[in-house]
Amino acid sequence: MTTADGIAIEAIREDHVEGFRKALDVVARERRYLIFLEAPPLKAMRAFVQDMMAKGNPHFVALAGGEVVGWCDIRRHEREAVSHRGALGMGIVPGFRDKGLGTRLIATTLDAARKAGLHRVELDVYADNPRAIALYEKAGFVREGVARDAVRIDGVYRDSIWMSTILD
Repeated sequence: MTTADGIAIEAIREDHVEGFRKALDVVARERRYLIFLEAPPLKAMRAFVQDMMAKGNPHFVALAGGEVVGWCDIRRHEREAVSHRGALGMGIVPGFRDKGLGTRLIATTLDAARKAGLHRVELDVYADNPRAIALYEKAGFVREGVARDAVRIDGVYRDSIWMSTILD
């Protein structure tokens, strides 16, 4: 569905893979938001997307003028005892942040997760990313704990906050 801002949110398709990889690479190279410091090779990205689609995992992209400018996905845990849980990942390229796109992406993806039978969605967010933390709390996520020095980028350790939401 395209809104007044001209940005559509769609379930990912094979023809989105290159754009998804490009968007992930842009965000990863900022070295501030993701555990990726650059996007994986295209072949690995294609395999990831194909696996997500084959398993019915929610995975959406935001499109502006046909370009992928953001994504949100939830990967269900595979072992039976934890298959009611999924891990959320998302990102938005610069220039499209702080405009409500994150809220739309996460709401769409969580709705799809409910329909797919997921009960719990969890994520890690860097403790020094208040904008993302606020987005997740607005979407119903609660803080469950802090992993001290969980990530090291360019020699700097950063804490990570573990958050989750229970889908009703």
